[in-house]
Amino acid sequence: MYHYTMPKNTTKKPAKNGKAKEYSAKSITVLEGLEPVRKRPGMYIGSTGPTGLHHMIWEVVDNSFDEVMAGHATKVVIRMQPDSWIQVEDDGRGIPVDIHKKHKVSALELVLTKLHAGGKFGGEESGYKISGGLHGVGVSVVNALSTELQAEIHRDGFTWHQVYKKGKPQGKIEKGKKSKRNATIIRFHPDDSIFETIDFDHQTVIDHLRQQTYLTAGVEVEIIDERGDTPKNYGFYFEGGVSSYVRHLNKKKEAKHPSVFYVNKSYESVQVELGVQYTHEYHEGVHCFANNITNPDGGTHLAGFRSALTRSLNNYAREKGYLKEKDSNLTGEDTREGLTAVISIKLAEPQFEGQTKGKLGNPEARTAVESVFGEAFKVFLEEHPKDAEEIIGKCLLSARARAAARAARETVLRKGAFEGLMLPGKLSDCSSKDPSVSEIFIVEGDSAGGSAKQGRERKYQAILPLRGKILNTERARLDKLLTNNEVKNLIIALGTNIGEGFDITGLRYDRVIIMTDADVDGAHIRTLLLTLFFRYFPELIREGHVYIAMPPLYRVQVGKQAEYAFSDEEKEEIIEKFIKNSTKGKAAAAKKESAEDSETIEAEVVETSGVKVNIQRYKGLGEMNPGQLWETTMDPATRVMKQVTIDDAEVANETFETLMGAEVAPRKKFIQSNAKEVVNLDV
Repeated sequence: MYHYTMPKNTTKKPAKNGKAKEYSAKSITVLEGLEPVRKRPGMYIGSTGPTGLHHMIWEVVDNSFDEVMAGHATKVVIRMQPDSWIQVEDDGRGIPVDIHKKHKVSALELVLTKLHAGGKFGGEESGYKISGGLHGVGVSVVNALSTELQAEIHRDGFTWHQVYKKGKPQGKIEKGKKSKRNATIIRFHPDDSIFETIDFDHQTVIDHLRQQTYLTAGVEVEIIDERGDTPKNYGFYFEGGVSSYVRHLNKKKEAKHPSVFYVNKSYESVQVELGVQYTHEYHEGVHCFANNITNPDGGTHLAGFRSALTRSLNNYAREKGYLKEKDSNLTGEDTREGLTAVISIKLAEPQFEGQTKGKLGNPEARTAVESVFGEAFKVFLEEHPKDAEEIIGKCLLSARARAAARAARETVLRKGAFEGLMLPGKLSDCSSKDPSVSEIFIVEGDSAGGSAKQGRERKYQAILPLRGKILNTERARLDKLLTNNEVKNLIIALGTNIGEGFDITGLRYDRVIIMTDADVDGAHIRTLLLTLFFRYFPELIREGHVYIAMPPLYRVQVGKQAEYAFSDEEKEEIIEKFIKNSTKGKAAAAKKESAEDSETIEAEVVETSGVKVNIQRYKGLGEMNPGQLWETTMDPATRVMKQVTIDDAEVANETFETLMGAEVAPRKKFIQSNAKEVVNLDV
């Protein structure tokens, strides 16, 4: 990943005493208690895995950006500290510390201990015309899910401190030293009894906060990773707003036209900021935000954008003669091929689906985006005729390819195929017709396919062997895709159709499992399949249907004891355990520990004390007999699988472009940068 460090903000800081009414304890409204959070954390942060862990940071940072958007702050500093501590500081007004008349505790304590307690519900009385943390549950959820949270507030001429453990205050708020500045500093440690891991990833934090900085022109963001021997500093400041963001997203792509379309305009009570640029790619990349909150599932603002885009391009193409009277209109799919767009709106009362805010539901957002973008894009096309010609040309080419793809679908993906009447001959289907209990293994080669067919549970497990490597779908349109036999067989087997005809309700298997060898070729085939799913079946990933099988690397046996190892470290642990458990184990272990040669145990070794260790290295699934393949990789009771998810669409998109795109330089740089992280490579 590339890190941009921009010059320090030199603009004058907004006045703290603007026209907004007083922000104090009376601005805080309480709706319900806090206890449910620890019982069902997934309801509030999405999951207890790495995504939910990092969501803790986003919730605190959202409050800081709300201060920025309200005009009361210009800088946000995030510190990643040793032992999984996170500190977020902003130079905003500081959370109120006066006593709330009704609840008889400080406003700070209300904000940190009560769900839906915050300054986001009182309209302009709170000073927040817009905010991302609408529900007011963010920082209280972080408090509830932390072993400890420390709050330090600078306001009213003093510092104020309070400490919480698992959401409970450890005493009243304390008044400290005099302070001439205003600030909120929240420091927290996530509860490792709730989260699967509390190891924060600095790249995830950097990527998210870079995105937030693009969406808030004029804010300075600093990330300081204090873990390790040498602190790492990252700083972001972008004056260009989402137009800079579009250029960032397209930095590894060939732009179809040099100019980035950009508009930033209010429509009634909605602020619309939008950037657009087409590239030579075949895939669409649209990123939606409401009040700086990413909306991966889109919503009404996306619908308004798509409607205005299709209408504007059709009108222009008709007026300029690119589309003749006999020609059909461009479809929405035609107008979005190769499109990169960022839609960022800000509105007073966003209606999100759930606390994680995946989809926006405000009807006024559609009207605002459709009006602002439609009017401005029409002017852009007229004022940039060369750019307009390139864009229309791209759309017309896409329309021809779409027509070819439709013809191909009608030829090779006949209706009967999706009803199970003409399934691929290589597919060994399961006997169950219930998709909810069925799964399909996509297997590399006929040898592994043979073992999988013999070892499977025929009732609910289907096997589809692939011959060789499938087409690289990053560089191919749908019409070319449908001429590839391996891809065609997979599409028919899945039952969902593809492109315009895609319908997830036709999915014949609840789990689609990629099962390839643990070597370079297997990794390449797995990447090609993941590219296919990401580009043409993203709904399968989003709905949690795609998995990667994890076959073992070794089988370790001492006497009648045998276990499988999925890594070199696990192999060594099993060997140590078996030696210690054997009748001559103590002597063998002592000799092994004293030996200078670390390679005393190899494929088949007899120790000086007589303990014989047999190690079988699996370089391919075909080397396993059906029983071993079932026991290690296919049996639901014992197997290990990884579910494929898309935590960050931008990062995922960039990774696939780097690894599978036409440009060699970015791929070479990626390999060089990550080569040290490869611990085991079979060539």
